Amino acid sequence: MSTYVGRFVVVGPEVGAYRVSSRSFPNREITAREDALTVGPTADAPETDNPYVSYNCLRVVDTPTGQTAAFGNGSHVDPIAEKLELGYPARDALAESLLALDYEKDDYDTPRIAATIGDDEALIGIVRKDALLVEPVDEPTLVATYEKNSPEPIEFTADSAGTAASESYELEFEHAVCAAGVARTGDGFETAIENGE
Repeated sequence: MSTYVGRFVVVGPEVGAYRVSSRSFPNREITAREDALTVGPTADAPETDNPYVSYNCLRVVDTPTGQTAAFGNGSHVDPIAEKLELGYPARDALAESLLALDYEKDDYDTPRIAATIGDDEALIGIVRKDALLVEPVDEPTLVATYEKNSPEPIEFTADSAGTAASESYELEFEHAVCAAGVARTGDGFETAIENGE
């Protein structure tokens, strides 16, 4: 039996993925822009003024110690990436940005989730109405906005950005919409998109 867990991130520690699962706004896709992967409405989506529908979900940035990938379920991905570029430790960039933007003030008090993959560590974080958690990752770990809203181990065998995107898209959770994958390579990071077409 599958469950609705909402949006989620999986961190490898060398690969990661972010998946949009949505009952309310299924008409969305991920597009590649110059410096980010962006979630937004499809051409045939009904218009909405919901501020949580469009956002950068994945950015790879240059930091003083090398490249770091940051990804998550909302507008907090940008301040995380900006803090990383300024040289903040990933843990501080995650914790400060999640705390500053806080959980989404929607009907469900939706948590914000995020993760980073850097040169020497991977981290996963969530801010809920009742907690802020940022934890190091040394095995595949998942955190979701609903049901699974504390980091927990998951079986995840992806070894490239493409397989991370498709494997997260195909996980047995309901209402898959689209997914982004990221993987460390010899010279930085590769990214991939799965829009379920």
